[in-house]
Amino acid sequence: MKNGLVKIKNIISWVIFGIAAIMMIFTLVSVLTFNRMDRSIFGYKAFVVMSDSMSATDFKAGDLILSKEVDPSTLQEGDIISFQSTNPDDSYGKVITHKIRSVTKDKDGLPCFVTYGTTTNTDDENPVYYNFVMGKYKIRFAGIGKFFLFLKTTPGYIICIFVPFLLLIIIQGISNVVLFRKYKREQMEQINAEKQQLSEQLAEAQKMLDELLLKKEKQEKQEDVSQSKSQ
Repeated sequence: MKNGLVKIKNIISWVIFGIAAIMMIFTLVSVLTFNRMDRSIFGYKAFVVMSDSMSATDFKAGDLILSKEVDPSTLQEGDIISFQSTNPDDSYGKVITHKIRSVTKDKDGLPCFVTYGTTTNTDDENPVYYNFVMGKYKIRFAGIGKFFLFLKTTPGYIICIFVPFLLLIIIQGISNVVLFRKYKREQMEQINAEKQQLSEQLAEAQKMLDELLLKKEKQEKQEDVSQSKSQ
């Protein structure tokens, strides 16, 4: 019964540890990789969609998308690209993923793209130049981005990482207390056994001493009788 409980406890501990470790890895990956313009894995960059500007056709807020690095000169009308926004609004400097409406050139002859969000079908205010293109959209993972965004929040950290590790500490602490009590109990049992053994040895020694004293007393009586007869 005890061995079964120990096995169950060990399994639970390993499951909790595995979950906490995986959550920590996910958090590190999301912090170090997602929405980072300077990070890519095998040429792919991961972005969490923050708005519904493309929800009418391709992806929506909370989705995780992958865009592959590409030569901007190969892009065509209808392609969906991720780029660093230069629009003079709240999106400035952030990564936007929109569809190319047309391939054009500015007044200085520099090639660029006119992009738009399919939900509003409104062109972005500023054109996208080659050096701002991050990659061409390839695939989406619906809703996964919400999970990774949650991991970055304080409640997400507490629920997914802190609580599991706290449970591990509590379980290990309880195990240590149980082991310590078991050790003390076994130690006391050993001490009591040694005391019992010592008591038995003392009793045996006392018995032998009593027998010797009795023999001595008998011997002295016999000697006294022998002396009396000789007189």
